[in-house]
Amino acid sequence: MLYTSTTKSHCPIGMIPACLVLVIGLLSPGLKAEQHWPSFRGLSASGVAEGYSTPTQWDLKSGENIQWKTPIPGLAHSSPVVWGDLVFVTTAVKGEGESVLKVGLYGDIESEKEDTIFDWYLYCIDKKTGHIVWTRQCHSGRPKIKRHAKSTHANATACTDGKVVVAFFGAEGLYCYDIQGDLIWQKDLGILDWGFFRQPAAQWGGGSSPVIHKDRVILQCDVQKDSFIAAYALKDGTTLWKTPRDEIPTWGTPTVYTGGAHAQVLVNGFRHIGGYDIETGREIWRMAGGGDIPVPTPIVAGDLIYITNAHGRLSPIYAVKLSATGDISLQDNESSNDYVAWSHPKGGNYMTTPLVWAEYLYCCSNAGKLSCFHRTTGELVYQEGLGASSVASSASPVAADGKLYFSGEKGDIYVVQAGPEFKVIAVNKMAETCMATPAISEGTLFFRTRNYLVAVAEGKE
Repeated sequence: MLYTSTTKSHCPIGMIPACLVLVIGLLSPGLKAEQHWPSFRGLSASGVAEGYSTPTQWDLKSGENIQWKTPIPGLAHSSPVVWGDLVFVTTAVKGEGESVLKVGLYGDIESEKEDTIFDWYLYCIDKKTGHIVWTRQCHSGRPKIKRHAKSTHANATACTDGKVVVAFFGAEGLYCYDIQGDLIWQKDLGILDWGFFRQPAAQWGGGSSPVIHKDRVILQCDVQKDSFIAAYALKDGTTLWKTPRDEIPTWGTPTVYTGGAHAQVLVNGFRHIGGYDIETGREIWRMAGGGDIPVPTPIVAGDLIYITNAHGRLSPIYAVKLSATGDISLQDNESSNDYVAWSHPKGGNYMTTPLVWAEYLYCCSNAGKLSCFHRTTGELVYQEGLGASSVASSASPVAADGKLYFSGEKGDIYVVQAGPEFKVIAVNKMAETCMATPAISEGTLFFRTRNYLVAVAEGKE
């Protein structure tokens, strides 16, 4: 039965994809890959969950395969995260009037003018029922930085380890709550100004999300001035290390990799793609070049790191070896070197983080063109459009049960069969704009639309 909350308070082992095998090997005791989705794109940003069947089709009108649908006020592109039976999501609520959201494919760089009070919230929601367990107002005031009309004041996804939840709102601060909703600490990181580096007056709002690793939360802040990456103690917010970055604004979330010889934090960038030592913040490797508005998050599968970005002259895809050290930048006319296994100068993602399933790397353009590569050789397997015409897409894809899920900005969810042959097996309509990357837990898909958080699972009527 469809449940709508009215609360007003603010596979066989041989078929497991390589990226999931890696993630399972890195799990802490008691952590089950199929149960928790603790940060942006889940464990290690892989975007993959397994162990349960997931739906192919659903219908919001009839309630078919809809577990619940809960209203979330405000405007936000942050994704839901899951731990056990709890779902966490953030939002920014405008005090007067409705926030403008302009989706689609266009090139306007101007900022929204919003001289009014906003309230920033963290929501805790029951995973099974959609009931709101608690809400916390993290901050209230006028935004210190403007946003793009396609952006929001709550783009960063929260993260959790089952004991605490960390929410990040850019210039409005970093907040850490325990699982019951009690504030442990908060941190003012000053004015963090994300925007177009060629026209600094165009402020767009941030997008990089925090990630938790053991006793620390790691944050990448590539902004107009004084960019950095840092680690803060989960217990009290103390700065454990902070490494400056000579970098223009970027929007990718850092990825933590803890296997092999180099346990490291992986970051996207324009001047500085690279890896940093998790314990000290020391630079391990770097490379320069590519698109000058980096948004996608790095992912790892097997012994390779996949990084893509776009805008400007190039839209590259890089497959970097985990053993990389020093400056590994490609020279003119090079497509590989000792540490870059393969690369393509064109065809990389502008907005969405790529996805690996089994031996295939999937990259989806912001116009909905899906490219499938063999992940170890870089060979193009296919390149097809998700729809008959362009499909504006900002949310990153996720995968489970042999299916890839791609969210169009206008609310169409394209379900694509995983593997070397392109096949759209279903298109499901969410009836609202859909800019946030979905989460998956125990076979349930969690979609954040303009006004709702929707849980989709098989067998719900």
